[in-house]
Amino acid sequence: MSIFEAIWQAISTILSNKLRSGLTLLSVALGVFAIFIAGSLSDSIDSTVENQLNDLGENVFMIKRMPSGGFGGRNWRKYRSRPRINLKELDLLKREVKSTKLISGFASDGGNVVQSIYTESPSDVTISGIDENYFMNYSRSIAEGRPISAGDLASNNQVAVIGPDVIKRVFPFSNPIGEKIRIQSQEFEIIGILEEKGAVLGNSQDNMVLLPLNLYIKYYSNRWESIDISVNALSQDKLQNTLGETIGAMRLIRNLSPVEDINFEIETNEALTEQFSGLRQTITIFGLLVGIFTLIAAGIGITNIMLITVKERTREIGVRKALGAKSRWVLYQFIIETITICQIGGLIGVLVAITLGKIFASQVDFTFVISGFWIIFAVIVTTLLGIVSGYYPSWKASKLNPIDALRYE
Repeated sequence: MSIFEAIWQAISTILSNKLRSGLTLLSVALGVFAIFIAGSLSDSIDSTVENQLNDLGENVFMIKRMPSGGFGGRNWRKYRSRPRINLKELDLLKREVKSTKLISGFASDGGNVVQSIYTESPSDVTISGIDENYFMNYSRSIAEGRPISAGDLASNNQVAVIGPDVIKRVFPFSNPIGEKIRIQSQEFEIIGILEEKGAVLGNSQDNMVLLPLNLYIKYYSNRWESIDISVNALSQDKLQNTLGETIGAMRLIRNLSPVEDINFEIETNEALTEQFSGLRQTITIFGLLVGIFTLIAAGIGITNIMLITVKERTREIGVRKALGAKSRWVLYQFIIETITICQIGGLIGVLVAITLGKIFASQVDFTFVISGFWIIFAVIVTTLLGIVSGYYPSWKASKLNPIDALRYE
């Protein structure tokens, strides 16, 4: 029997026992689905983080009051007692640090309503306070109009730059440049439109309004809110020098003695990558564990199905052996059939994972990465599953005595 005949025999076995084979294929598909979707989500997170860090630039690091990954456990009191970073400290830092290209301050708040003379938006708009260096440090571009300038901050100009998603909601029929918007009780003149940037992990980067940082702090900041500062070094070679100079300057600005710990957070690209790496590993490990346990259950089911198949085809095996088929040919035939069943289940799992991943990504504006590694991994896993779960039934079939097999009723 050729390999193609063995594969066709496996398909015939599936078709002749639809319920039994369907449950087995479902188990294999679920296991492969869990492994593939977890691996693809991990790769998608890696890709998203890499793109965001590329936007910030490899020479940029952040100064924050709190770490990005949150704060818990024994350190929450220490983080909560930290003083917030304010405009005065930002201005002092800009003057003190010399080995830098740009220093920019940023603060934001989500869940706001933006009103125009036509209509108002849902309460999901992010308003952000920025300075004149924001557009360079955060790689944002202006599609139309002009950005917020240092003059706007110095003169307390009530101006705003808005994202494309806000325009669609509150200025559906007109060009918003020169128009007014109202956020709570304050009016701002629109001077610019952000270039469309899309979403990150389901969060739109275009559903936002940018305001001068000093006005944002005056009108919308609460007593817990702190400014985030991004520092852009002159080059990668000078990053460590800039990092050291910035930490020293912040210590002086905050009057910290040499023995006191810093009461602010420094985040480099490497630190942010490590934080997301923990999430990536958790997703991958969870998916692998779920997939492995599911595949073990599927393997037991496949072994049982193949034992039943061997019993049902005992006379067929006897005829083959009586006509000269060697034991190893029978062994190979049934192992190939088992591998085929596993591969079909694995293919179903991969296709379902890709389909659902694409649907999910389209709904939340998320880039779903399909990795060739995980497809190859699924093929290898299902092949090994077929060999392991099918070996005993195949061995049992190969050891049947042809005379006894022919007499089997």
